[in-house]
Amino acid sequence: MLGLMMNYPLTVPGLLDHGYRIFPQSEIISILPDKTRHVYRYADLYRRSKKLQYALLHKLQVQQGDFVGTYAWNHYQHMELYFAIPGAGAVCHTLNIRLSGAQTEFIINNAEDRYVFVDASLVGTLEQIAALLPTVKKYIILNAPPGFSSSLPEFLLYEELIADCPEDGSWVQVEENDACAMCYTSGTTGLPKGVLYSHRSTCLHAIFLSLPNYASISSSDRILIVVPQFHVMAWGLPMAAVLAGAAVVLPSSQMQPENLVRMIMEERVNKAGGVPTIWQGVYNVLKKTGAANIPLKTFLIGGATAPPSLIENYQRDFGVEAIHAWGMTETSPVGTLSRLHPHHSLLPDAEKIKIRSMQGQQLPFTEIRAALENGEIAPRDGKTVGEVQIRGVWVINAYFKSNSQESFTEDGWFKTGDVGIINQEGYLQITDRAKDLIKSGGEWISSVALEVSLMAHPLVKEAAVIGIPDEVWSERPMAVIVPMEENTQLDEQELKTFLSGYFVKYQIPDKFKYVKEIPKTSVGKFDKKKMRQLYAEGKL
Repeated sequence: MLGLMMNYPLTVPGLLDHGYRIFPQSEIISILPDKTRHVYRYADLYRRSKKLQYALLHKLQVQQGDFVGTYAWNHYQHMELYFAIPGAGAVCHTLNIRLSGAQTEFIINNAEDRYVFVDASLVGTLEQIAALLPTVKKYIILNAPPGFSSSLPEFLLYEELIADCPEDGSWVQVEENDACAMCYTSGTTGLPKGVLYSHRSTCLHAIFLSLPNYASISSSDRILIVVPQFHVMAWGLPMAAVLAGAAVVLPSSQMQPENLVRMIMEERVNKAGGVPTIWQGVYNVLKKTGAANIPLKTFLIGGATAPPSLIENYQRDFGVEAIHAWGMTETSPVGTLSRLHPHHSLLPDAEKIKIRSMQGQQLPFTEIRAALENGEIAPRDGKTVGEVQIRGVWVINAYFKSNSQESFTEDGWFKTGDVGIINQEGYLQITDRAKDLIKSGGEWISSVALEVSLMAHPLVKEAAVIGIPDEVWSERPMAVIVPMEENTQLDEQELKTFLSGYFVKYQIPDKFKYVKEIPKTSVGKFDKKKMRQLYAEGKL
């Protein structure tokens, strides 16, 4: 027997409808590429998104199911694109502005984007490959300065496109399982792969992410979204913020730690989200400036494993709580999130930091498990290591334009490629990526565990560990280190002694390389593929 409830579809425009009706005065503040401050309210976001939707349908003749690319920084126009493109029945395809021209060419052609909205400051890459993009009909320029010119064919200016459009049209009717957005994986292990999100999955992710036990977003919050809007839809934070009525602060290209600290102070930001390297930089600035009474209370940290020392330093020095999260493009992205429960309040501070440094517990209507090499499911004992697998309402079940099922188990779980343990309370701890584990003399060594420990040393700013070939042991770990101060001299024996408190002798790196900067991927993770390549070429 069926329940007697209405079939009311969950759609992305419905999120904006709610934000507009309930929180029309909530602010969206953008610090634009030219460093000017732009501020408007949810009511303006709603009206301009409606104007843009009209332009998409009636000026550009976008059809339902078309892919529309965005190649842009974090700002209010990108927010408008988030809602107007799905509101026109099309698919918002966020393009990673940090990929190479060749990768961007592949992704646009693979998606068959019909239009691309691009920031004026970013047109250079697209100008170089425009002749190789046959499906793109026009480019629409965001934040164009006076007298803007470009070699891009058939370009329009965003503000001119929407200026005379009505703002009272209806959203295109879609089904909740229709596609609304697409992001591509970063392609560090092969060609990028498309992940196609549905209206339903995006709405459910926004709803549960905003709950108190997770990101805990409400209309009382002012949230700085540092994670790029092209990176898994900014972790779903813009959608969750609009649903909850939070004020949103968007930094565009002004991502330097000094600028972020200024935004936090001037815009009274109390919550934020970004990768560990961002928060390390912000911490260093706060320590140097001695900032007092910082309004920031919590921030989400993800994209890579955060050192426990970073979590502890923020809590001790500024009373700021770092909330560790884990996920990937294929999980929309949030898969787990680490918060303490009431019964943890009696634990010593060191134990609390240990729990908060884990990647956390699964969100509602998702499930995680760890699988052994023989296919058996690992016990939740906090010590048995296995490949992390996940399933749930916002988890991928196939890649775009691919029939391959090699990333999925026979019973329908997604194989993440991460390796980790799950304890009795369901807290996940990632120990490595499967491809980054180091096998030395038949024993596995976790590069992540070494990195986290090295970055706890007071003279180490960043540390990445890779496996290098060894004639005797097959592989040995090598540490690549950025000193806290550029001219600091680090003693290898001191570092080895420091690590000996956490690791047995065979796990400690034989070699230490000192660099000014560690290569990173387009989303801020250590690029170990590049590091291994540089080492093989004798350039590291």
